Amino acid sequence: MGVPLWIWLITGAVIAGFFIFDFYSHVKTPHEPSLKESGTWTAFYVAIALLFGLLVWGLWDHEHALQYYTGYVTEKALSVDNLFVFALIMGAFKIPRKYQQKVLLIGIVLALVFRLVFILLGAAVIAAWSDVFYLFALFLLFTAIKLVIDEIRGAEETDPNDMLIIRWLRKVIHVTPRYHSDKLTHREESGPQKGKLALTPLFIALVAIGLIDIMFAFDSIPAIYGITSEAFLVFTTNAFSLMGLRQMYFLLDGLLDRLVYLSYGLGIILGFIGVKLLLHALHENNLPFINGGENVTVPEVGTVTSLLVIVGVLVITVVASVIKNKRDEAQGGIQISHNHYDWDDEGKRIVRNKKGDLVGYASELPESELPNTK
Repeated sequence: MGVPLWIWLITGAVIAGFFIFDFYSHVKTPHEPSLKESGTWTAFYVAIALLFGLLVWGLWDHEHALQYYTGYVTEKALSVDNLFVFALIMGAFKIPRKYQQKVLLIGIVLALVFRLVFILLGAAVIAAWSDVFYLFALFLLFTAIKLVIDEIRGAEETDPNDMLIIRWLRKVIHVTPRYHSDKLTHREESGPQKGKLALTPLFIALVAIGLIDIMFAFDSIPAIYGITSEAFLVFTTNAFSLMGLRQMYFLLDGLLDRLVYLSYGLGIILGFIGVKLLLHALHENNLPFINGGENVTVPEVGTVTSLLVIVGVLVITVVASVIKNKRDEAQGGIQISHNHYDWDDEGKRIVRNKKGDLVGYASELPESELPNTK
């Protein structure tokens, strides 16, 4: 499917338009989005993504449309894993919830930019050396195994504050101890740094998210190339999976920890795509030390099969997580709380109710008023 440059440009302009609209309609004025707002816009962006698949079907054919839908579902599932890390960063830097939308949107735009670079590099490498699929396959299989092993061992998440570049920034550039609205920089008005331009913790958090985005691109791009080799579809599946991710963060906030089997599900999906890529690489083999450089006769996994497997694994993952949570809840292991934690501009931990109203400072409230974090 050769995609003309004008289609690339129009698609890119439309996607950019959605992000600009998102910023001016929701993010420019700092606020904590309600559950209704988050749910409505999440559904809107999912609908847009599904409609784009129908457009692909109408303009090209059903095979490329199936590749698009399979890629979209895969990338959307991997994006949920991003949300865990985003939540970790929000907590590590004590970002007030009303400012989190800006951090998320800029982080998502950075993710799309980084992925576009990886997509173009991947397309160039594939065109020059088709056997790169062997490397993609091995990398995905390694990632899948590591994901499952880390989950079994209960490996702790790395504190973003411990990142080398974050520590370096804090050492060479003055960072304000508190937030100043949703600004990334602030000119100090008093103290020894008076008159000097300083970074705010919000800027440091964005650097951390940018670094995480690059790491996630290493998983995401090989995975989607295991489903389709069309750079246009690779880009659009990534773009549409990232659109609405900000709203999904607030929609799923508090529920992410209840998807207890997500890492296993993602590990199975990445492993499946890794095997699919390996079979494809063998089928197109040119390496002289494998079958004398000739193609290897192996079965290839079709797009429909891929879509069914990926959707099936996700459904089983969610259902299994729900069953476990209900079982734990019945045994008293989980209690659903309507309150949630937040931070004020000085980084002090506070508690809000489900309407977003302030309940009080966490250190001053009785345990019965604190959100349950199990």
